[in-house]
Amino acid sequence: MTQQTHEPEAHEPETYETYEPETYESGSATTTRTTTATTAPTRTTRTPAPLPAPFPPLAEPRPLGEHRVWPRTFHDRLTAPLPGLKALARFAREGAVRPGAEGLAGVPGLPCAPAPLPRVDARTLAVTWAGHASWVVRIGGLTVLTDPVWSRRILGTPARITPVGVPWDTLPRIDAVVISHNHYDHLDAPTLSRLPRDTPVFAPAGLGRWFRRRRFTNVTELDWWEGAELAGVRFDFVPAHHWSKRTLTDTCHSLWGGWVLTDADGQRLYFAGDTGYGHWFSRIGRRYPGIDLALMPIGAYDPRWWLSDVHCDPEEAVQATLDVGARRMAPMHWGTFILSAEPVMEPLTRVRAAWERAGLEREDLWDLPIGASRVLEWSAPSGARETTTDRQSEEYANPSGATEIAAPHSA
Repeated sequence: MTQQTHEPEAHEPETYETYEPETYESGSATTTRTTTATTAPTRTTRTPAPLPAPFPPLAEPRPLGEHRVWPRTFHDRLTAPLPGLKALARFAREGAVRPGAEGLAGVPGLPCAPAPLPRVDARTLAVTWAGHASWVVRIGGLTVLTDPVWSRRILGTPARITPVGVPWDTLPRIDAVVISHNHYDHLDAPTLSRLPRDTPVFAPAGLGRWFRRRRFTNVTELDWWEGAELAGVRFDFVPAHHWSKRTLTDTCHSLWGGWVLTDADGQRLYFAGDTGYGHWFSRIGRRYPGIDLALMPIGAYDPRWWLSDVHCDPEEAVQATLDVGARRMAPMHWGTFILSAEPVMEPLTRVRAAWERAGLEREDLWDLPIGASRVLEWSAPSGARETTTDRQSEEYANPSGATEIAAPHSA
């Protein structure tokens, strides 16, 4: 399917498509690893290494809270046509939106291990999976929520099948929120209403009015490839293969995408949001080299003929992680809400198999249970080390009641 492109920097050379992400992965520092018998969240220590320059250079940061005028529609940013009448008729005839009884049998084995948030300082990058696309990210001394959904139920879907991994009343002060797009499983009004109205919000272009109607006073809207800075952390909005819609009359009236967060020390996290696989990933890697961790969606992909344009399957998520040049991947967007027809445990078994087939280090797949945390710390070269035991226990490696499922590669 032909992909459309929106490129603010039209002066990029023709050799742009030939860049290989591995050329900057080789600059990653080597670490030595030891294992301890503690139950504390895993702490990975990485020595900073010089990063290649972004290509093209990053745009100057936009002012926080800037009011901007946007086009009425972002249909021109679609990377694939929205379903037409023929596709809708096929879905009505044969589409399945829930797994069968066998696929639902894995629900009791879904990994869930809530634990207190780890203690961090301004030089640590830590992530805690609250479920679906909701993460508690600590970076550069800030606590950031991604697509926060703490509600038990969202419009149009059954109630969540696993509890929220982090009780709301245990959260520290939230310094910022990033939103990938306006679908109900990513933009949850009841959850956001719990936040102070002066909480900084980073949102896609065109979505600021939704927040301002709810009296949020510090909303920064960004277009693709734009960034803004808060307390030394840069927030960049990057493309995704998706779309937006919240009502019958607002299809693609706001943008969609992912976020790259970079602290003053150069630690960098990529939150992909909701996306299908495509050509954007290698471009993101070129513009934001040295990504330490990619939070990648692996669920809600079946049937493929219906969902392949907007949701990665597990194998595509692993390939996307390679494309962006990320050293580590943390899967998300599975095991929380039933949004499609694949068996509930299948995303986990397939992503593990795909990671192994790709020849990647097992400890770099941060396949966390809901509620668990991992911590990445930087130190001087002589102090680099990694402890590899946390909530990822033997029980989680083979969760009780989980159904082992073959891992076919989707076409």
